[in-house]
Amino acid sequence: MAEPEVPWSQYDMAYKRIHDAIISSIVSPPTGKKITKNTFTWNTDGTLATLKAYDGNDLLFTLTFTWNPDRALKEISRS
Repeated sequence: MAEPEVPWSQYDMAYKRIHDAIISSIVSPPTGKKITKNTFTWNTDGTLATLKAYDGNDLLFTLTFTWNPDRALKEISRS
């Protein structure tokens, strides 16, 4: 079922839809797999460095987080 259109000028709703679509595509497992475990690493300043997603012992993907000097999230890359 398709999502209803976001009314014009409802920027908060539009940004949330874009955010949700990006996040769901970044963290979705490959077809036929499921995420059963996540592990994390942290930078020395306390920001998240990586998130690794596993199906059992099989690594599915790694998300690497890049931060600006002001600690705002700059980029998430998937490998």
